[in-house]
Amino acid sequence: MTTKFDDLLGQFHAYLASVDHPLVRDAVARIGWEMPARTLEPRPLACLRHLDRSAELAPRDAKPLVQLLAERRNDFRWGQTYGEADFGKEFIDNYGWLEVFGTRGHFANDEVAAGLLILGPDIVYPDHHHVAEEIYIPLTGGTEWRMGESGFCMRTAGEVVRHASNVNHAMRTGKDPLLALYIWRGGPLAQKSDITGTVAQGRG
Repeated sequence: MTTKFDDLLGQFHAYLASVDHPLVRDAVARIGWEMPARTLEPRPLACLRHLDRSAELAPRDAKPLVQLLAERRNDFRWGQTYGEADFGKEFIDNYGWLEVFGTRGHFANDEVAAGLLILGPDIVYPDHHHVAEEIYIPLTGGTEWRMGESGFCMRTAGEVVRHASNVNHAMRTGKDPLLALYIWRGGPLAQKSDITGTVAQGRG
């Protein structure tokens, strides 16, 4: 049975299949792409205002996916793991994720979760870790990333970033928002991360 979200899954798959990186090729090959759809009510968030700028910044191979997100942003069920009490209103107004498939996504998958993360400009996603291995592909540039005990490092759009199980990592945006594709595997797919940093870390 086809659904109105099939094009989202199709564009998501097409972009991942275009990424020439062994880690991503392995992940794509292990995913069973014939997934049952879920009926989820739309849930727009304040951070969706950053999708227009993200569509401008996205590299050519990612533009079809990002433009679909921007055009149909209010059709999807966006989520937030944290609340205002965790990191404050500024963070929450500039943060959200869309699980395309997984235990909570528009398509059901109990083995791997994948979707997209939005962070607005001048936002710190503080040090955190989780059991699942995480693969990120930023679809916009200009964000600094850190992992383990290393300092922040600028990552470009299309670069593949891997966070191993239970390794601390953080992101810090600049003047532009971050839109990043993520894949979680090898651990609890809906686990709330353990936070070890603060939203002020690395600023100044």
